[in-house]
Amino acid sequence: MSQLCRIGVAIDEDLLKKFDALIHKRGYTNRSEAFRDLIREELVENTWKTPESQVVGTLTLVYNHHVRQLTDKLTDMQHDFHTHILSTLHVHLDHDHCLEVLVLRGKAAVIQKLADALIATKGVKHGRLTMTTSGSEV
Repeated sequence: MSQLCRIGVAIDEDLLKKFDALIHKRGYTNRSEAFRDLIREELVENTWKTPESQVVGTLTLVYNHHVRQLTDKLTDMQHDFHTHILSTLHVHLDHDHCLEVLVLRGKAAVIQKLADALIATKGVKHGRLTMTTSGSEV
């Protein structure tokens, strides 16, 4: 780890009280680590907004498996991007609904394209992509 640097921050008292309540709720023992995490979060988000940057992520889908040919469509799309899918988890939520989680890796633009295509498939009720970096950039 590199050398620590001290900085001073001027902040509105009411905002600081809300921040302190938030970090206490999340279990932080001091403001410094909370500030570092906020900064890291912004740097990670900035990284995956660059189309060529390498990212990892998860895509969570909830869908009705009774929708005609939906599972075949989802499987075919996943096979088209097989080099970007590290793992999948399939859970039967009830008689009609399934949850699928895909662990993804690749260029941000490709991962976003895959996620958008899967989420937009007729029969998918909800989908959410969460991207991050491997950590070496931040």
